[in-house]
Amino acid sequence: MHCGAARALNYAIRLAKESGQVQLHIAYAHAPPVVYGEIAIYMPEERARELQERHSKDILGPAIAKATAAGVPFKSNILVGDVPHVLAKYAEDNACDGIVMGTRGMGAIGNLLMGSVATKVVHLSKLPVTLVK
Repeated sequence: MHCGAARALNYAIRLAKESGQVQLHIAYAHAPPVVYGEIAIYMPEERARELQERHSKDILGPAIAKATAAGVPFKSNILVGDVPHVLAKYAEDNACDGIVMGTRGMGAIGNLLMGSVATKVVHLSKLPVTLVK
């Protein structure tokens, strides 16, 4: 879990504790694996998906442990697809009140040149989005 995500989780846990009766949805999203050409000989798409799932669980593990230790009710999910779209859709489909997410801190210039997941989620979601640096 990168620093921005860890700080976002800490913030979300604090909000949940202050407001009570809140369930967090801890999600990690990634694009589907791309396996084509000669790579498919060495790693079939199914194996790539298995590795990606294991990696996702490794990333979610510390977040799950932190939420458990904090005593905050939560669900955890691994989402697959275009990351900004699946995050925004998941939050809306699950009737979340808002989205709290970390940023990588690239700054305005980096976001203009490359775009960021956080910036795209802000534009895609109808929910309030809190970005934590």
